[in-house]
Amino acid sequence: MLFAFLGDVTGSSRALRQIRALADTGAAVDVVAVGAPRDPGALPEAVRLIALPAPRARGPRLFWQAHRAVGRAASAARADVYHASDLYVLPALGAAARRRGGALVYDAREWYAGLDAGHRRPWVGWGWGAVEARWAPRCDLVLTVNDAIADRLAAARGVARPTVVRNVPTGGLRAPTGALRQRLGLGADRPLALYQGLFRPGRGLAALVDAMADVPEADLVLIGEGSEADRLRAQAASAAGRVHVLPFVPPDALAALTPDADLGVMVARPLTKSLRLALPNKAFEYAAAGLPLLVGSGIEPLRDLVAATGAGEAVDPDDRAALVGALRRMLLDDDARQRYRAGVQRLRERYTPEAETAVFLNAYAPLLAGRRPDPDGR
Repeated sequence: MLFAFLGDVTGSSRALRQIRALADTGAAVDVVAVGAPRDPGALPEAVRLIALPAPRARGPRLFWQAHRAVGRAASAARADVYHASDLYVLPALGAAARRRGGALVYDAREWYAGLDAGHRRPWVGWGWGAVEARWAPRCDLVLTVNDAIADRLAAARGVARPTVVRNVPTGGLRAPTGALRQRLGLGADRPLALYQGLFRPGRGLAALVDAMADVPEADLVLIGEGSEADRLRAQAASAAGRVHVLPFVPPDALAALTPDADLGVMVARPLTKSLRLALPNKAFEYAAAGLPLLVGSGIEPLRDLVAATGAGEAVDPDDRAALVGALRRMLLDDDARQRYRAGVQRLRERYTPEAETAVFLNAYAPLLAGRRPDPDGR
């Protein structure tokens, strides 16, 4: 089979989980990725990586050039299954699957018609929506990350309800290693809030850093990369050394750092439909490390997740007083922290890596056996 991804595939925990699960079945997996891998050892030994140079262009030209490069690589490889790990590579893999006669799989990792890039630029969302509307109905299997997006895809794209595979990391409860605290120069008893992910508009990060000024008993660390990185570093510089900004860390290495924190934060604002419907990797990565979750109340799947499990709080990041209050409770109130950790345990019991992997492989089983599921998904 051929698995394609736009970007560094070794930097995507979801893509790595799927590749590893498929490789574990004994399937021969070739991976086409646009961009050099930063952690080549993250891929199973049996997996062949075809790393294509990242285009120098930006915007639509970048995607057009990437589409052509992926299309050439996919068409050169004969595969029984072509797996598009995002919408950006779906047209190229769809054309290759049609030419070669292979099955086509699409993993809708977000609601692409409401992308961040489309904020105040409606033509961007319209364009990606049109691409998805054309290609999704031609797929033999459509996957996605949560029920909200599955329902919307089924209603808007004329496909059977996609199979939901949540971003639950493999492995049991992860214990602190001390590596992150050592890197930051913090003692084991210093409360620490953590954000890991993209530094982009809409993530509520500037508001989070500002709110930490009223939580002087604790520190905040931001780990990631993105267009807001320089702005956040400048803001952190005035925080008396209590806000730390670290660069991107590959998923496997990041998993060893996360348990050193006391709280996992993702206080995004619902600027776009994609953000409003998001259920990010880090929600389950924080839970795998035993961290309570502080989430943006406008992100519906996250808000519902913490409400259903008691694993944390949902707050409007634009309400500074509410954000400061939540940070103080979740970092400094021992009784509250104990309650939230019990909720995290409930979350982990409800969503297990074994169950999510089983859903993924059961959906894939007909394709791996050379059969196509019927339109009703049976």
